[in-house]
Amino acid sequence: MRKTLLVILGPTAVGKTDLCLSVAEELGIPVINADSRQIYKEMVIGTAAPTQEQQKRVQHFFVGTLSVKDYYSAARYESDALEVINKQFETSDTALLSGGSMLYIDAVCNGIDDIPTVDEITRQELKRRLNQDGLDTLRKELRLIDPQTYARIDLKNPRRIVHALEIYYCTGKPYSSFLNHSKKTRPFDIVKIGLQRERADLFSRINQRVDSMMAQGLPAEAQTLYPMRELNALQTVGYTELFHVIDGDWTEDFAVEKIKRNTRVYAKKQMTWFAKDNQIEWFHPEEDKLLRQYIQDQLASPIS
Repeated sequence: MRKTLLVILGPTAVGKTDLCLSVAEELGIPVINADSRQIYKEMVIGTAAPTQEQQKRVQHFFVGTLSVKDYYSAARYESDALEVINKQFETSDTALLSGGSMLYIDAVCNGIDDIPTVDEITRQELKRRLNQDGLDTLRKELRLIDPQTYARIDLKNPRRIVHALEIYYCTGKPYSSFLNHSKKTRPFDIVKIGLQRERADLFSRINQRVDSMMAQGLPAEAQTLYPMRELNALQTVGYTELFHVIDGDWTEDFAVEKIKRNTRVYAKKQMTWFAKDNQIEWFHPEEDKLLRQYIQDQLASPIS
């Protein structure tokens, strides 16, 4: 019988967790998490990671399994997630993937180009040069050695610029030479369900979530991570803003407003990315009957 990967996706704070928990319980299967930051065990509050109670209800993969000090990538996630999915298919016709990290979901569904791993010496050298020479100097260097990447990359994003240069200095080849954008064929069906809300409703939920995170202890969590603030994993909304508070540059109230704004910006990027995928069937999270009927129609396994 043909196997099916059910993918439940959507922007941050839209309401994926509740649906995934109920679907996973009813199908008797785990949740394969597709959130690039919930995988880090030190980032619990700021990533709205599944709680211990939720993880007791349903097994979750890729939640709190790495340290922020560990290197990880979408390419490695593709390999790791497919291993879990194939293992799941040994005992079930259905696997469930859920999250909002666009690259991670695409890596599993479509495949991702095999980008070489950057060694620590090169990583530290480019970090030093960014701090010493500035982003504009690195931009000009990228334009000379890899004009194709320069033409398509976000030139305001230092991480993108630095990573492209890291690849070049590790391999001697431009970053663009590793990108062929060929879609991989998967030996299973993929059913994508997207959750969406009116923008005002979603933004209100985001604001409420940030307030809840602050009440749960996000400032203390950021404080424990502050000594490692330069790590790539911590270049994340919620932490970078609070690091400014610890530095004495911002007030906490100002940082909270920045977190809310930057989270809303990220949610808009997610919605724009997902909107390009015509394989996604969209639902409001409260359309419970329609959602479940659609899942029932798509899966061989019964769902109540």
